[in-house]
Amino acid sequence: MSKVAKKSMSEYRQSLLQGLTRMDGKRVIVVGDVGVDEYTWGQVRRISPEAPVPVLEVEREEARLGLAANVAQNIASLGGDCRLIAVCGADSGADQLRSLLREAKVAVDGLVVDASRPTTRKLRVMAQSHHLVRVDYEQKKFLSPSLESEVLARVKRELPGAIALIIQDYAKGVISEALVRELTSMARAQGVRVLADPYRSTPLATYKGVELMTPNHDESVALTGLGADELRASDDTLTQIGERLMQVVGAQQMVITRGKDGMRIFEAGRVTDLPTNARQVFDVTGAGDTVIAALALAWGSGFTLEESCALANFAAGIVVGKVGCVPCPRAELEAVLRA
Repeated sequence: MSKVAKKSMSEYRQSLLQGLTRMDGKRVIVVGDVGVDEYTWGQVRRISPEAPVPVLEVEREEARLGLAANVAQNIASLGGDCRLIAVCGADSGADQLRSLLREAKVAVDGLVVDASRPTTRKLRVMAQSHHLVRVDYEQKKFLSPSLESEVLARVKRELPGAIALIIQDYAKGVISEALVRELTSMARAQGVRVLADPYRSTPLATYKGVELMTPNHDESVALTGLGADELRASDDTLTQIGERLMQVVGAQQMVITRGKDGMRIFEAGRVTDLPTNARQVFDVTGAGDTVIAALALAWGSGFTLEESCALANFAAGIVVGKVGCVPCPRAELEAVLRA
C-alpha cells in the first residue's frame, strides 16, 4: 500500500497564479446530461386552510444552469472555451437552457434535440434558505441509436484543437457504455485527455477507458461494489477504494473528493492528500462540477495533476460559499490565490 503524503495548499499558490494564463481560450468538450435549476423564493407566514401545508408568499424567482451545463459555465468563467454536447427537449425548458448558456458565454450549437423527452428542470421552492419541496421535470431513458450517433458526430467535429473531454454523468440517459467507448477511442486518437464525473449507481465498467475520474467519497464506495467486510480487510479503506477504481477502469490516476477533508490523489504509485480551501460553507451543490471543470482545464493546459487538483480545490472553496449551482469567476480565483 502506498504511503499517503499530505500537502499544504499554500505551496501551490504562486505557481498556479503564474500559470493561469495558460488556460485562456483552451477548448474543453463537455458531454453529459444538462438541465435548468429553478428557484422560487419567499416567506412562509401561515398554514393553508385547505391542507396542513405551508403557504409560500413568493418574492422572487430565479433560473440557473444545472448538471453538465454548470460544468460548462465553470469552464467558460475560468477562461476556457467550452463546447457543450448534450440533449434537450423541444420545449420552453430548452429555450430557457439556451438563453442561460448564451449568458454564460457557452455555445448552444452542440445541443441535440429529442422531442420525445422534456428538458430536465429541477424546481426548488425555498422559504429563505430552507427547502420546502423540490419538483423534478425529467425523463430518464437512454438515447436512441440515431441520437447517440448525432452526439458522437458533434463531439468528433469539436475534437480537433481540444485539450480535454469531460464525461459528466447524472444517469438521465445520455451516458452509456457504448457512448463512453466511442468517446474515449476518438479522444485518444486526437491526444485529448478524457475525464469522467461518474454517477454512483452506474456500473463502474461503463467508464472503462477514461484517463481520470473524480467521484466523491460516497460515490467511490458505491462504485466499487465492495462490501463492509472487504473494506475492513484494509488498514486504509480509501486507498483500497481508489486502487479498485483504477483497476476496473484501467486508469493510472484517480481523484476522490472528500468534502471538508479535501481530496485524495492517486498517481503513479503515489497517494497525496490535499486539504480543503473552503473558508465557509453555505451550499455544496455544484462543487463537484467546479472541481472537474477546473481540473480538466488546468490539467489539459499543462499543469501537473497535483497542481490541477490544487486549483480545483481553490475554485471549489469559492463556490461552496454561495447558494446553489454557480460558476467560479476567474477574478475571484485570482484573488484567492493572491491572498
